[in-house]
Amino acid sequence: MNVLIAEDDEIQRKSLKKTIQQIDKCINIYECEDRDEALKITSKNNIDIFYIDISLKNSSGLDFAMDLRQMPQYEFSFIVFLTTHVEYIIQSFKKVHCYDYIIKPYDASEVVDMTKRFISHSENIKVVPKDKIYVIFELIKGVNLKVYVDDILFIEVKLRACMVHTVNGAYKVNSLGLKNILKLINCNNITQCHRAFAVNVKHISEIVSLDNRLSEIHFKDYDKKALLGYKFKDKIMEKFK
Repeated sequence: MNVLIAEDDEIQRKSLKKTIQQIDKCINIYECEDRDEALKITSKNNIDIFYIDISLKNSSGLDFAMDLRQMPQYEFSFIVFLTTHVEYIIQSFKKVHCYDYIIKPYDASEVVDMTKRFISHSENIKVVPKDKIYVIFELIKGVNLKVYVDDILFIEVKLRACMVHTVNGAYKVNSLGLKNILKLINCNNITQCHRAFAVNVKHISEIVSLDNRLSEIHFKDYDKKALLGYKFKDKIMEKFK
């Protein structure tokens, strides 16, 4: 199990971490004190349980939780709010649909019981593998194609059409721009890398600089390449690393 504790008070954060670790040494616990750091952790790791302070450093825990609910993989994840302000609880239930809350200072037995309950429930959930998530593209009128999201290498805009390059070949999708196709796919791993390209960072094998404004993205066992513009380079490099 992966647990994220988003709490800006270091003493309380360490106390909560120690309490959860008593349940099982194998539980991976990630810590952060603000929204940006929390989003970075959730993008790189698959978090199962979130303990979020309503008031984070330089941000709101409620805003972070709302960000989570916009991500498909965290739409129904266990979120528990940590607070000294009971008046915020109703708002958190309405906006975020959190599962529970804990009033500070923490009651160790309450934290243990709650975490054990979430772990027990998670073990009974049949997880759908990410490679089974798919999207339907209309190639031409009356012809639809099912493409598994994890099989997509990159997307390329050509004139008024998009070429969807996959591990099984390339497909031409008409009347659908890059912005709309990314919205349809709705996957954090597939992100824009150039005004005419979007790439699945999971399939990048190499990034080669062509000049100070343009780079080339290579893929394993695929001869075609995607372009990486300088405006998108930092974001792609961060995910690639």
